Amino acid sequence: MTTVPRTRLDLTRIEAARRVIDPVFLDTPLYPCEPLGRALGCRVSVKLETANPVRSFKGRGTEVVVNGLSGRAAVCASAGNLGQALAWSARGRGVDVTVVASRSAPAVKLERIRALGARLELVDGDFDEARERAVAIAEHDGIRLVEDSLDLETCEGAATIGLELLETPFDSVLIALGGGAMATGIGHVLKTRAPGVEVVCVQPAGAPAMTRSWRERRVVTTDSTSTIADGVAGRRPIPEVLGDLLLVADDAVLVREESIVAGMRLLLEHAGLVVEPSAALGVAAVLEDRDRFACRHVVVVVCGGNVDLAAYHRWLGTGLP
Repeated sequence: MTTVPRTRLDLTRIEAARRVIDPVFLDTPLYPCEPLGRALGCRVSVKLETANPVRSFKGRGTEVVVNGLSGRAAVCASAGNLGQALAWSARGRGVDVTVVASRSAPAVKLERIRALGARLELVDGDFDEARERAVAIAEHDGIRLVEDSLDLETCEGAATIGLELLETPFDSVLIALGGGAMATGIGHVLKTRAPGVEVVCVQPAGAPAMTRSWRERRVVTTDSTSTIADGVAGRRPIPEVLGDLLLVADDAVLVREESIVAGMRLLLEHAGLVVEPSAALGVAAVLEDRDRFACRHVVVVVCGGNVDLAAYHRWLGTGLP
C-alpha cells in the first residue's frame, strides 16, 4: 500500500493566522506594473512585501510565533530579516529576544535588530553556524528556539500572502527560495485554492542547496555559498520543509548573479523599488527564460527591502556613494 505524502501546513490555521497578525503586515499591495512587464515581455504584477516596519514578509510569521509563545524569551538565527521581525513582534509583548547572526551579514540589518531592542550575538561563518549557536543558546537557557521554515508558524504566517494572491487571477507566481517558509506557505494555499497556478521557486546559482534537493527529492547540502542574496544563502535544507516543498512547487530554478543585479535594476527603473537581492530573484528568473513566461501573467513577490545602500549602488553602478 502506497503512503500518500502529507504536508505539515493546514489551511484552517493559515486563515486563523490572519486574526493574530498585526494588520500592518497584511493586505500588502498587489498591482500590475506595466513598465516592468514591457521590459520583461510578459504581464507582471508585483506583490509588495517591503512596505511595513521591518521591510520584509517575515513579520507575518513572527507575529504568529510570538502570539503563541508560552515563555517570555526566544532566540533565533537570522541572516537579518527574521531577526528584525522577531524583535519587532516581541518588543511590545514583553518577550526578550536574542538574535544570532553572521558577522558578514549586512550592517543595515544588524543595526536595525539592535534598534528594535533585541540582544545581538555575532558569529564567524555563515547562517548555518549562526543556527548552531542559536540551538546551543536555547538549550542552555531553556528558551524557545525560533527556526525559520521548520517552525510551522513561520510558514503559515507567510502563507497568508497566498490568501491575498487569490484575489487576482494569474498564471505563475515567482517566489524567492531560501529556507522555504514563503515558498511552501504560498504554494500550499495556491495548490489548495488555485491549483492551476504555476508555483516557481527561484534561488541563486551560488546558493543552490534547496533547489538541488527539490530536483533530487532528497536533502542535498553544500559546503559553501557565494551570492549577494544573503537572505536565501543556506547550505543545509531542513528535511521537513523539503517534504512540504515537494508537494507544492512546480519548478525550482537557479539564476546567475548578474541576472539578480539586472533584476534589482529593473525594479528600480520600472517600478521605483529599492530591493535587496533576494527580492529580485523572480525578475531574474524571467530575464533568464523570457520565452517561458512570454504572454503569461506572472506575479513576482518582492519579499525584502533591507539592503546596504553602499553595496546597492556598487552592484547597480549608479555612481552614487
